[in-house]
Amino acid sequence: MEGETFLWLIRHATVHGIVGTIHAPDAPADLTDRAQLDALRRHLPPEAVSYASLSRRTVETARALGRDPVLISEFGEQDFGDWTGLRHDELAASGGDAYAQFWSDPARARPPGGESFEDQVARVRQGLSRIGAGSAALVVHSGTIRAALCIALDLTPQAALRFVIDPLSLTRIDRLATGWRVLSVNHRVA
Repeated sequence: MEGETFLWLIRHATVHGIVGTIHAPDAPADLTDRAQLDALRRHLPPEAVSYASLSRRTVETARALGRDPVLISEFGEQDFGDWTGLRHDELAASGGDAYAQFWSDPARARPPGGESFEDQVARVRQGLSRIGAGSAALVVHSGTIRAALCIALDLTPQAALRFVIDPLSLTRIDRLATGWRVLSVNHRVA
């Protein structure tokens, strides 16, 4: 791919729903943090092409930022399969050995019917290869941003899971001719 790519990665707004739930793609965004949305909008380059995953919460957040995103399926959150729609505390109490085993190696383990974080990193790598030169604003998920950081910093997936990525935070990375550059992670713009 020719040219340099400047990426503004924004985690979607919090999900309107029960905290601790593994939310489905159709879970709506809670867009009540108008001050942070306005700050992000002012911070994004107007010429940036916008992208989002297929999830409702990323599309709603992108639109609240005044963007009409191109949807890229590879930018979806990690697929938790049969656990989607369930709460972590419920799974811990009744999930049996599968839930405990998953958390013993969360980078490689796959939930029943789902994918591992390693799988997500490979998928995000494919999605990033579809982004051309210039500025791009990606409204995506915390796992997607961790995966992008894994790629940019050449980290192991286990190490990339250590990043905290808050709702409506900004992470800035660039793909240059000489390699990747990380400018900021999990930044709350003002």
